[in-house]
Amino acid sequence: MLEPSQKGAIGLFDSGFGGLTILKEVVKLLPQYDYIYLGDNARAPYGTRSFETVYHYTAQAVEALFKMGSPLVILACNTASAKALRTIQQNDLLILDPTRRVLGVIRPTVELLPMISKNGHVGIFATKGTVASSSYPLEIAKLHGEKNFKVSQVACPMWVPMVENNELSGEGASFFVRKYIDELFTQDPEIDTIILGCTHYPLLEPLIKRYLPDGVNLISQGNIVAHSLKEYLQRHVDIENRLTIGGQITYLTTEQSDYFEKIAEIFMGSSLSANHFDFVE
Repeated sequence: MLEPSQKGAIGLFDSGFGGLTILKEVVKLLPQYDYIYLGDNARAPYGTRSFETVYHYTAQAVEALFKMGSPLVILACNTASAKALRTIQQNDLLILDPTRRVLGVIRPTVELLPMISKNGHVGIFATKGTVASSSYPLEIAKLHGEKNFKVSQVACPMWVPMVENNELSGEGASFFVRKYIDELFTQDPEIDTIILGCTHYPLLEPLIKRYLPDGVNLISQGNIVAHSLKEYLQRHVDIENRLTIGGQITYLTTEQSDYFEKIAEIFMGSSLSANHFDFVE
């Protein structure tokens, strides 16, 4: 078991860059805290990897952030949240440190559906791994009942490389945005609410909205997760009291730091400095 930490930064983990869309909104709402962002870019993408591999990599990252002092870690990645969060919460925390917490991005998004969808027809755009896990349909059924929502899912394997190559407009981007939208509405023409179930996808939001039918709600996770975290810390003062205050952000990547800095600027909208990080097996 790890030694309990007195105080530390909020940790955010993602398989690559997408979690930066979560970090950006969290920092905007809660700028007073310190943050450590860890991107496992060298082993990305996670979306096509097995449950066992995603769990192993994610557990490694959580333990690393705990060792850096984080009392609270957010899995700012839908694939990690889908394939690893529950096991980490139920098993690993008991071994590592039961006083710390690990949160995901799926549940806060799902909780708001009754306030957004008018007809209960919901669409999910996500990676292959998140779609295969059925985490969104299962969480929706768990929280709201199996009969209250009809859920349709489409995997969008081209969207992550489009975002990371800054191909956010143009004919190629438009083709693949229209392609996946058409696939989703072929499954269910009555969809009135769509969840962007990958943290890369908010960068494509303006293009996606251009091709959506009128009146369809598009849910992006960053703002939702940020407000959910704020409410969580208000409810769990014991965790909030262990967070350091200073407004400092540390960026770590398992990839070359200069490459991370270049792509991360697309997500954060400003330049930043990152350090290389290696997991110790």
